[in-house]
Amino acid sequence: MARLAQVDTILDVPVDTWNALCGTRQPFIQHGFIAALEASESVCEHNGWKPAHCLLEDDDGQLIAAAPLYEKAHSYGEFVFDFAWANAYDQLGLDYYPKLLNAIPFTPVAGPRILARDADARAEMAAHLTALPERLGYSSLHTLFPDDETGEALAQAGATPRRGCQYRWYNRDYRDFDDFLSHLSSKRRKEIRRERKRMHDAGVTVVVRTPDEIDPELWNTLYAFYGRTYAIRGQAPYLTRNFFDELGERMGDQVLFFIAYHHATPVGMAFMMVGDDTLYGRHWGCETDYHSLHFETCYYAGIDYCIEHGLACFDAGAQGEHKIRRGFEPVATWSYHFIADPRLSSAVDNFCVREAEMMRSFQAEQRERSNFAVETLRAS
Repeated sequence: MARLAQVDTILDVPVDTWNALCGTRQPFIQHGFIAALEASESVCEHNGWKPAHCLLEDDDGQLIAAAPLYEKAHSYGEFVFDFAWANAYDQLGLDYYPKLLNAIPFTPVAGPRILARDADARAEMAAHLTALPERLGYSSLHTLFPDDETGEALAQAGATPRRGCQYRWYNRDYRDFDDFLSHLSSKRRKEIRRERKRMHDAGVTVVVRTPDEIDPELWNTLYAFYGRTYAIRGQAPYLTRNFFDELGERMGDQVLFFIAYHHATPVGMAFMMVGDDTLYGRHWGCETDYHSLHFETCYYAGIDYCIEHGLACFDAGAQGEHKIRRGFEPVATWSYHFIADPRLSSAVDNFCVREAEMMRSFQAEQRERSNFAVETLRAS
């Protein structure tokens, strides 16, 4: 009989033991990414993310399944919004927080959320996860952006699916950026060329750098750019300066910085990571607001990189209907939710069914707005 254990930091789990269950080079589920978050205190109990990772061991003490899990004191940094559910709990005189979150902090990227040796171990872990709220007295369990295997296991264990929408760029064996543009409408081609020309005429170029190519002074500059993105919204950045040092040491071969220079002076950056066949855009920031700088640094330079390096997909981050005009396509995303209180569980189930229909219609409308011929689009 497998035994469930919980640890309050992934740093207590051997790197190779965790990564052996991943089955993918997707960076965010790797031990190194989660460890960098925790070692840098970007994620900790003090800021409302208390690690409580679940480990499932067989009779021989071998790890057969694992799930990143956090006790959350709020709903920030998740990109799946449940504030209305929290308000409903409050109106009933119940405490919604703390809740349990099976997710990668600050990372709205679909991927494994239950790592497992096989399907049976995955199903057993899903059953344990959905039992935790009632067993330990939490209001709920939320799994965000899982892959299909995780989602299916959670649905079998009684969790409710919730549909969302994001935008991704797909590489259809383009020879170069102009070849990609040739598949867009004339209007979109002109818009993109005009935006890229603005950067060229302003003397702005984008250079791709790995962590070991960045000196301490430039590191501080790039972090200042990142911090400014949050400062203009009146909040502190999610990631600490030390996070980037930790990540560079633990998995620097998968980290890229797209740095925009005005002549010889850095003026903006996009922090990205690389998986098996996908480029992931994660965070961006700039010194001042150049026209089209965001599009060049966060989208077009990434598309260039994918074409040059033969990557199949560019996941440039959550939200952003404006991505449609720049060659990105709408895709469905999912989260799964288990609400302990039966009164609210029924209401959430009904809400998610209605919302899924609206999201399905919204995605179809977005697909109709796409710049590609229908027969070239991938099925969602």
